[in-house]
Amino acid sequence: MTEALLAGAVLGLGLFLLSRALFPNRPGLAARLSALDAARQGQESRVSVITTDEEVSEFRLRLGERMAAFYEARGWEVSSIRADLAILARSFEGFLATKLLLAASALLAVPIFSAWLLLMGWGTSLTFPLWIALLLALIFYLLPNVQVRRDARERRRDFRHTVGAFLDLVAMNLAGGRGVPEALMTASTIGDGWAMLRIRDALANARIVGMTPWQALGRLGEEVNVDELRDLSSALGLVADDGAKVRASLTARSATMRRRELAEVEGQAGERSQSMLVAQLLLCAGFLIFLGYPAAVMLMGA
Repeated sequence: MTEALLAGAVLGLGLFLLSRALFPNRPGLAARLSALDAARQGQESRVSVITTDEEVSEFRLRLGERMAAFYEARGWEVSSIRADLAILARSFEGFLATKLLLAASALLAVPIFSAWLLLMGWGTSLTFPLWIALLLALIFYLLPNVQVRRDARERRRDFRHTVGAFLDLVAMNLAGGRGVPEALMTASTIGDGWAMLRIRDALANARIVGMTPWQALGRLGEEVNVDELRDLSSALGLVADDGAKVRASLTARSATMRRRELAEVEGQAGERSQSMLVAQLLLCAGFLIFLGYPAAVMLMGA
């Protein structure tokens, strides 16, 4: 009885999702207006050109667009994931399509586990394979989030390191007599790393859209979720007319960022040293057990 109920529930859910995918509901007036506002704000706030290296097939792109429309219709912004994808130069649609396809592929475990149970002679119950498949689907659906957050954390650390070097270059250009906009643009042309290219694109596009360079840096900081760029934008907006104050502020910020990076490196080195110490202790304990096991067996046998 339980197996029939579960099979009917899964079949009904699949038919419901298929009907919703083939015949989606028309969005209301509020949803259309919010989509227009979001598109307008996205065009105004996007100050960097994001080039993606990933290859997204047409099927994945359409599936991702449907998933993105589903998220927008329900007001799910997921700003943190969008920021992580922005710093990784990946598309939000491709990310959503990957999550859905991985979860769907996990459902293939139902016939595989069922065939395995049948071959082993342990019965033909669908309850165990179904729960295993649902658990795998949940894990596969959340797995891309974990991977994106891990990769974005590393890229954001590299981005902060580039921002510290960028501040030093801007301070040197200000000391040479350049103004703040010229110093920012000149400093961004030194270096061809991906982070410096993002800063350079943001400053170049700021001229096109008619905003100040520090506003462009602030928008870029919001886009990739880097606090240092947002703080830099606020500081430059306050003291942009005084070159001496700007130079002193940038030098102090760069020194602070370097000290913070040094503290993070030392903390990571300490964690790795502790992990190595624990591994050595476990190795010693295993060796002692290996040496003492024959003697213990002999004593217990006697």
